[in-house]
Amino acid sequence: MNRNISDRGEGKAKQVGGAIKKNLGKAIGNEQMQAEGAAKQLEGEAQEGAAKAAERTRGKVEEIAGAVKNRFGQVIDDDQMAAEGKAKELKGQARQAVNKN
Repeated sequence: MNRNISDRGEGKAKQVGGAIKKNLGKAIGNEQMQAEGAAKQLEGEAQEGAAKAAERTRGKVEEIAGAVKNRFGQVIDDDQMAAEGKAKELKGQARQAVNKN
């Protein structure tokens, strides 16, 4: 499994767990529990954000490599190479879009 996807899921889980702990601490009047929950929630947001940024970068690299292969295939009149390049370019664009926010 892609490490960034794993980190993204783990970050989301920390956010949810932190929010639960924060709200429970608030409900029972435990300020320490509330603060720990808020910290865990922020940690999860940061982890998820970093994973998304890494995936966007990976997508941009795929997009550029695909575009180069596509153009080169067109120049040398290799339809298969051009098609493979276009597919990689689109895959990279999709990876970036999925990890935008």
